Amino acid sequence: MKSSMTQKSHTWMINLNARFHMTYKNQIINLMKNYFNLTLSLALIAAVGFTACNSKTGTEESTEVVETQTTSFGGLALYTLRDSMASNPKATLQAVADAGYAYVETANYEDGKFYGMAPADFKAYLESIGLTAKSAHMGMVNLENADQLIADAKAAGISYFVIPVPPMGMFTFGPDGMGMKGTAAELATILNTLGEKCSAAGLKLLYHNHDFEFKPMADGSAMIDYLLENCNSDNVNFQMDLFWVTKAGVDPLTYFEKYPGRFKAWHVKDMNAEGNFAPVGTGSIDFKRILAEKVKSGMEYYLVEQDQTFGLDPMEAVKTSHKGLEEIGFN
Repeated sequence: MKSSMTQKSHTWMINLNARFHMTYKNQIINLMKNYFNLTLSLALIAAVGFTACNSKTGTEESTEVVETQTTSFGGLALYTLRDSMASNPKATLQAVADAGYAYVETANYEDGKFYGMAPADFKAYLESIGLTAKSAHMGMVNLENADQLIADAKAAGISYFVIPVPPMGMFTFGPDGMGMKGTAAELATILNTLGEKCSAAGLKLLYHNHDFEFKPMADGSAMIDYLLENCNSDNVNFQMDLFWVTKAGVDPLTYFEKYPGRFKAWHVKDMNAEGNFAPVGTGSIDFKRILAEKVKSGMEYYLVEQDQTFGLDPMEAVKTSHKGLEEIGFN
């Protein structure tokens, strides 16, 4: 009996031991499977991460390549190139784009066309060469044709309708320089009326200064101050010509401080030692100092302009000015 029990006990121990080893073996196998799965998962994660890093690196490298390429910036007032724009506008505009400018301001509108092109055609051509028309000088405007001019400007993709001089026969020019017939109050009334029309059409009206607006009137005040204080800022703002302000002996920053936010555009042109127009960066105007206050001024865009180039080819002048813009910090 004892022997039989011993034998059974021995058999039970063998079975138990076998079950133990089988269970342990299964556990080891399961652990190995889990380890293999974990290793495989980690390998897959690493592979995906490596691919993502490579993809990211590739993107960054691609971005860096793009960034090293020439980027267009800044605008040009086409009045500077008025002769070549009259003879071959498309080739001239292509040269402007090639010089690195991003947008232009028109200075020609006749018979419903900009430089001989219907508004939509003008817009399309500009887009085809990477330009836009940001603004238009519309000195021919009056209260009778204003609606049509505004509609055509909008069709050309223009956002800012600029009054370059007192309109409707008010502007004068003679041996004593530029001036105006009529009163500041009359001009303000006209600008407010035109400004309302522009706002209704989704455009912004700006008045462009020369030097005479900063000179004292009979009462000792400056006409520019009257306009700034009596034109509705919701509809009428200003394009400050930095050369002409300087020529008038006025510091632009004084007006930025006195009338913040009112100078939505700038004409950027330099002044040489003789007090004449010069390419940007070659004269005496401290543009860095002025540019530092662009936020206070309200500046939304700017344009190179050079009324006369004094023997220098106008296209070379605007190329020099674009380099000057970059060196000064315009972008």
